[in-house]
Amino acid sequence: MIELSRQDRKAIFSKVCRLVETRHFNTKLNGVDWHSIIEARAARILELEDAEEFEKEIHELVSQLKTSHTGFFHQSARRIPARFAINATFQRCQTNDGERWMFLDVHEGGPAHAAGIEPGDLLMTLNGEEIRPPIAPMFRMGEPIQIAVQRRDGTQLPSTLPIPNPKSKERPMAVPRAISFSKLSDGIGLLKATMFPGAVGIDVARDTTNAMQELSECTRLIVDLRGNTGGGIGGLRLMSYLTPAKLPVGYSLTKRRADKGYDKEKLPRFGQIPSRKSALPLLVLRYAFVDKSIVVVTEGLGPQKFHGRVVMLVNQHTTSAGEMIAAFAKENNLATIVGTTTAGRLLSGSVFKVGHGYILGLPVAAYLTWQGTLLEGKGVAPDMKAELPSEALRQGRDLQMDMALEIAKGPQG
Repeated sequence: MIELSRQDRKAIFSKVCRLVETRHFNTKLNGVDWHSIIEARAARILELEDAEEFEKEIHELVSQLKTSHTGFFHQSARRIPARFAINATFQRCQTNDGERWMFLDVHEGGPAHAAGIEPGDLLMTLNGEEIRPPIAPMFRMGEPIQIAVQRRDGTQLPSTLPIPNPKSKERPMAVPRAISFSKLSDGIGLLKATMFPGAVGIDVARDTTNAMQELSECTRLIVDLRGNTGGGIGGLRLMSYLTPAKLPVGYSLTKRRADKGYDKEKLPRFGQIPSRKSALPLLVLRYAFVDKSIVVVTEGLGPQKFHGRVVMLVNQHTTSAGEMIAAFAKENNLATIVGTTTAGRLLSGSVFKVGHGYILGLPVAAYLTWQGTLLEGKGVAPDMKAELPSEALRQGRDLQMDMALEIAKGPQG
């Protein structure tokens, strides 16, 4: 059990406040007055003798900034959302016995998929306890959980799901199959991207190339980014297949560069994912001594038969690099975007130790599209809005995919 004296609490609180002021990319991003929030909450927080309540209140404090990658937690009790823990997402669903969490995206290769869970199934219990909206399912890292699921046909699916261990060097997070593909009828190719693992993304870039080579004769392409959790720069390969030319995608922007001022045309550029990991040391040297504000440019892979006939699926769980791809396609009219508005989580985060095992997560850099749009908190709106109602999911119907197929089969726009 964690015990904190008032002096300990004061030291932690002071360090949190100082880090937010000095390292947060922009505390005013969502119109927040950080100093007023501190003044209103400081006295109550410092009086809390219970460590669990202290942690909860500081987490709530920094959550008032309304930015992604922002949180406060103790390293001994780190919890992660389902999209990382079991490679699945949820949406709220009204049932005969009240609101439940319904599985929405279930990624191939992840723990939920391996357990036989499908979109439209209902989450009944976690470790024997009911979890209902608005309380979101969260998973303690490194510990297997007991999960009870009601299948679409009404049968029960009890299962034990392994949760990744953050201390593992090999697999600190559950990793689903990043890239999968299939050939549909009428010359339509389908590429599903669930995430872009790796900082540079050599492996996922190679997998994307292999998939595109298999789909090279397709005259139409559907790119499914629903539930994409983002990742590193490996998504550049997919963006490069959407256009024959070398086009600027957007740029990262550090707090230091944003405060100092900049000309995006003069920022360092990244426009080629190495084919071999032996090239990584040179890449590190190239960018090691420059500000991490960098322009991303597509690789110039030439024309593809499906150009001009691309449909892209997104939803509220499409985040980070997945949103970068959707925004690039929309700004350059490279695809018809179908689905629901993306999450709006495109800040780069970092973590800071603040004492006694507590960790503060803060966004330290932002991403802007080439036209200067900051997607944080806004997301990418679809060209064609398509919801995925719970009733349809329970019937095993994917209305968003149905719309994507209809558009792909239609006349060229």
